[in-house]
Parts: sequence; structure tokens; C-alpha cells
Amino acid sequence: MVLLRRLGELESWQRNLAALWLGVLICNASYSMVVPFLPLFLLKIGLHRDVTIWSGVMFSSTFLMSAIISPYWGALSDRYGRRPMILRSGISLCLAYVATALVQTPLQLLILRSVQGLLSGYIPSSIALIGTSTPARRVGYALSLVATASAAGGIIGPLLGGTVSNLFGMRTAFAAAGALMLAATLLALFFVREEGFAPAKERSSVARDLREAFANPSFTALIGLALLVNFSIMTIEPILPLYIVELGGSLQSASLLAGVVFSLVGIASVIFAPRWGRAADRMGFARVLGWGLVGGGIGNLLQLPFHSLVPFALVRFGYGVFFCAVFPAINGLVVQVTRPEFRGRAFGLQQSAGQIGTMLGPLVGGFLSAVWGVHGVFWVTGGLLLLAAALAWRGRQSWALSPSGAVQTAAGIAPPSAKI
Repeated sequence: MVLLRRLGELESWQRNLAALWLGVLICNASYSMVVPFLPLFLLKIGLHRDVTIWSGVMFSSTFLMSAIISPYWGALSDRYGRRPMILRSGISLCLAYVATALVQTPLQLLILRSVQGLLSGYIPSSIALIGTSTPARRVGYALSLVATASAAGGIIGPLLGGTVSNLFGMRTAFAAAGALMLAATLLALFFVREEGFAPAKERSSVARDLREAFANPSFTALIGLALLVNFSIMTIEPILPLYIVELGGSLQSASLLAGVVFSLVGIASVIFAPRWGRAADRMGFARVLGWGLVGGGIGNLLQLPFHSLVPFALVRFGYGVFFCAVFPAINGLVVQVTRPEFRGRAFGLQQSAGQIGTMLGPLVGGFLSAVWGVHGVFWVTGGLLLLAAALAWRGRQSWALSPSGAVQTAAGIAPPSAKI
């Protein structure tokens, strides 16, 4: 009760940030608490052949559906507001998780995973609302706090899901994830307000939105960076447990040790993302993005010389210290280079690009590992992040000079640089 009263006493943008910080944490925790044991759940519901193929399809279907539908949800958020989209996605995910607890066949599970991708959007809509409603001088700090919430949820979720699954069963874990999403939705319902929202006046379509996006070179570059960065980091996902076995971990403990190594990156994000956010408010998002990508690329390459688990884990933590700056900086730049009436669609397009990278990364990473070995994947990932850093360095001047919102001309939508 004290916490709820304190929330009510904050300024509108602070209350939005506090409520959505907790909501994003809960949303990411609910997702990550059930994903790790999806392959085991397939066994439980009677699948005993081609489990790895079904598991890969389960993961990819969610990302694919999300990539397809995100621009549509973004258009609706510009027309009706970001808060309604948060509530829509929260309710939908709650029902999807609860329904998953009741499935009896792999096909039913696949359908629900696809539906989950189609109806998702809580976190992107939250980022769009925070980026739009927060005073310009505090946007970097606010978006970095959202990144800490997402990272914290990714740490808490697997621990919570494993505990609930072990004590009460996997179906209960899915139902618990649904209950958590209901709590996140209620937070947005009672404490989030979208003041001063101006609905987009023009009729929207995916084709028109893409034309506007590609007419804005600064934003187009950010879409490309989102795809490239998500792709590069996800190439590591399928091979990290195998690499940990190479470093001396047992096959039985590989999944646990991989979880610990992944959590170190999340812990680094929780600690250092707010510091990067404050730095972005001082020196700009473009410069912080460059530092984050350079540190992430070098951090990946520095993992190659180590052949024991503890030094490798420490380098992963150092990688997380820098890389946690990247996504908040990209989100901040999206706010900076797009006009407010287009911002929901902008984040929808950015999410689509990121989901495509997330979907393709593990597939390519597994193939590269088979051809070049595990070390080859680290070389590729580090190289791609350094390439992204070079692209960010090249575009830093246009991002730094872009006004907050693109300029609309009589001929149509002009890029922000048209005003310079």
C-alpha cells in the first residue's frame, strides 16, 4: 500500500516510468520463466521424435509472427495511443500463457506460441510511451532504466520458472506467467497516463509507413542497426552451452552454467545501464551507442583467448558493462529522429527488424559453428558488432543534428536533415 501511495504522489512522467519499469520487469520475467523448459514441455505432452526441430520451430514462430505484425500494432498505437496497446498486449499475453497451461498436443502449443508473437507488444509500447512522455533532458536516463528492468526480468524469470516448475509442475509455471502478466496489465491500467497524446491524422498503411521510414535516412540506419545487432548477438545463443562444455563444464551442468554466464550480462546491465543513460543525457545517444558497440565487439573477441570458465565469465561480465548501452541508445535515437505522430510505427518497424535478426541469428550461428567451430562464431559476432560501431560512427553527425521529430514538407515526409 505504501508503494502504491508513493506512485500516486509522483509527477505524471515519473509515475509512468515507475509503473512501466515494474511492468517491463514482470513482462520479461513471465516470458523468460517458461521459455527455458519448452523442449521439456514438448516431451511432457507426448512428443518423442524430432524434439529439437519442434523446439526450434516453437522459438522461431513467435519471433516471425511478431516481426510481421509489429508495424500494424505500431500504426494503431499512433492512432489510438500507446497505453491502449500496452493494455491490449498485456491482456492477450495473460490469456495466451493461461491457455498454454492447458494444451494437450504439440500443434496446439505451436499455435499458441504463434498467437503470442502476434499479440505481443507490451515492452515496445512501453518504450514508445516513456520516450514520448518523458522530458527531453531525462529521456536517456528513463530508457536506460527500462533496460535495467528488462535485464532484471531476464535474470529473475528463469529462477522463478524453474522453482515453480519443480515444485508444482510446468503447467503451473505457465499459469503463473499469465498471472504475472495480469499484474503488469493492472499496473498500466491504474497508474499509467498518456497526457497530451495527439493521434495521427493521416491514414496509415504498412506501405506508407515504409515509405516514410526510408525517406528518413537517420531512422533507416537505426532499423538496419537493430537488425544487425540482434542478429549478431543471437548467433551465440545456440553454441554457448557447448562452448562451456569445452571450457571444462560437465554436460549435465552445461545448462545451469550457461544460465549463470548469461545472467552475468544481465547483472552488468542492471548496474551500468543507468550510468550509460545519464551519460547519454550529457553527451548524446550517438556517442554512447558507438562506445557500447565498440566495447561489445571487443568484448566478444576478448572471450577467444580464455580456455577456463572463470576468466571467460569475467570477460562476459565486462562485455555486458558496455553492451547494455546499445539498445537504450538506439531507442533514444528513434525518439530523437522521428516525429511524435510516427513514433509508435517507428518502434513497431524497429521491433520487426530486431525480431528478424533474433530469428535468423541462432540459425546462422548453429551453421557457422558446424563449419568453423565455436571460435568462428565469436569472431563473426565480434566483427559484426565492430561493423555496427563503424556504421554508427558514420551516422553520428546526422543523428546528433536531427531535431526531435522529422519535418513534414509539402512534397511528403522529409528526413530530419531537411531542416538543417
